[in-house]
Amino acid sequence: MTVILTEAAARKVQGLLENEQNEALNLRVFVSGGGCSGFQYGFTFDDQIKDNDTVVESCGVKLLVDQMSLELLDGAEIDYQTSIQGESFVIRNPNAATTCGCGKSFTPSENGSGCANAGY
Repeated sequence: MTVILTEAAARKVQGLLENEQNEALNLRVFVSGGGCSGFQYGFTFDDQIKDNDTVVESCGVKLLVDQMSLELLDGAEIDYQTSIQGESFVIRNPNAATTCGCGKSFTPSENGSGCANAGY
């Protein structure tokens, strides 16, 4: 398995990158310790693809995931949604047992069969 970047998310990333001078930028998603629930999601633009990165391509956008983060994101879907409450990236992570109220942190499930969604 790997991480899925939906077409809607890829199109949003393309729009964000349109004004950047560096055409080598890719979207990196990562998990770090912290947040209300123990682990938190992060996004950044990165022009370096490291040896241990998993690279996922969608609609011409490259998503980079480091090995440690992939263990907690394996099978996750990264989407971009617009609703009455606003616009945001949303992570549907089958490895998350719970997600905090802010939607940016999660507690991993013991067996990888969680159903938590996180908005970012």
